[in-house]
Amino acid sequence: MYVHNNLSSEIAMKQVWAKQALLTTGWAADVLITIGTDGRISKVTSGAKPQGERVNMLLPAPVNVHSHAFQRAMAGLTERRGPDPSDSFWTWRQLMYRFLDQLSPEHIEAITAFAQMEMLEAGYATNAEFHYLHHQTDGVPYDNIAELSDRVMSAASTTGIGLCLLPVHYQYGGCDQRPLGDGQIRFGNDPDQFHTLHQQASQSLHNLSGDAGIGVAPHSLRAVGMDMLKQYATLHPTGPIHMHLAEQIPEVEEVSAHWRARPVEWALENMGLNDRWCLIHCTQMTPDETIGLAQTRAVAGLCPITESSLGDGIFDGVRWLENDGMIAIGSDSNIRIALAEELRTLDYSQRLRDHSRAALATQDRSTGRRLYQATLAGGAQATARDTGALAVGNWADMLCLDMASVHTAGRSGDTVLDAWIFAGDDRLVTDVWSAGRHVVKDGEHHNKARITSAYLRALQDLKDAI
Repeated sequence: MYVHNNLSSEIAMKQVWAKQALLTTGWAADVLITIGTDGRISKVTSGAKPQGERVNMLLPAPVNVHSHAFQRAMAGLTERRGPDPSDSFWTWRQLMYRFLDQLSPEHIEAITAFAQMEMLEAGYATNAEFHYLHHQTDGVPYDNIAELSDRVMSAASTTGIGLCLLPVHYQYGGCDQRPLGDGQIRFGNDPDQFHTLHQQASQSLHNLSGDAGIGVAPHSLRAVGMDMLKQYATLHPTGPIHMHLAEQIPEVEEVSAHWRARPVEWALENMGLNDRWCLIHCTQMTPDETIGLAQTRAVAGLCPITESSLGDGIFDGVRWLENDGMIAIGSDSNIRIALAEELRTLDYSQRLRDHSRAALATQDRSTGRRLYQATLAGGAQATARDTGALAVGNWADMLCLDMASVHTAGRSGDTVLDAWIFAGDDRLVTDVWSAGRHVVKDGEHHNKARITSAYLRALQDLKDAI
């Protein structure tokens, strides 16, 4: 499948003027952002006269650091309790396997485009897609082994979202290196086959806009194997590396039983973790593991809504940030794509666990400001994308908030972020730019009707999938 860039012609030199904007130096008034024809910010001027497109409140737009886009079409289908009285992540996973067996390449592209559109409308400018669905339902590769990666890229071409594609290496069914089960065979690749897939996807990426990137994702300690993980960063010497880590108690028990160390403990001792890595979830860590992992400068990719939905546990955000740990936010299962709600859920989980208030605030930064800026920085690092700040040379990844809302009326500075995250929701997001592409206007994606129509056709095909 050929992926083409249908948005490049939309980017021209433009200017966006904001009454308030969050810059690297803090809040500023009367800010003029000049965007070059390449989609990057070429100039930032404070105290400027109104000109160009005019908005009230301008913020850097963050990265959605972890997504399985195809799962968006499952939302609402797995909320019944099965026959197992201990219904959990593992029983949910069996339902997910049954669902994905019904998905065609056309379904995957339509669902992915819809999820990406919702991400943009929520305020994300970039989709880091942890893409592990590679093959046909019998596990046989498509004629183009990267067919389904191409479908993700084609969806990004339709939506205009910034893409960091993360093809997933998934080889084994557990730490004992058992073969993949029936529900997993669409994921599976040995190292040589995965290398071919990654090369093919990298070639297709050249057909997307210049801000698109690619990394690599060994799925988990259970799915790749000890020897391979020890040399993963050497085998893939450039680009981001993402991996699930310490999400579930049974995962901790399995790794401990087979490798004689807890997952984070083993990773710290054997994988040479550094700022190229993004470890997803990390909800099952001891205090010492939390401190040790934070000090590697790897990003913790947090997905609080999904972690709540699946009962994963609570990330130790207070201890992590106290030790200068990096965080980013993702929508994971996409049961709900809601940027402000992810941040609110993360903070409220800390309050519930510790019986505290404003658990993640500091003396000089409100909860919303600290969480939002940490998410911006972590998302940029985790995707190796020039983003996360309204600064010269960065991609023009920006969002505008509605200052006429009852939630933001009379607010300024940090209190706007707090009002959005804790009092309002993503309906406050009026406009979003991704690498200078103005894809959301007045709260709605410019291609919403066509994307939604294709998604609804896919849902109709899949109505009996679970």
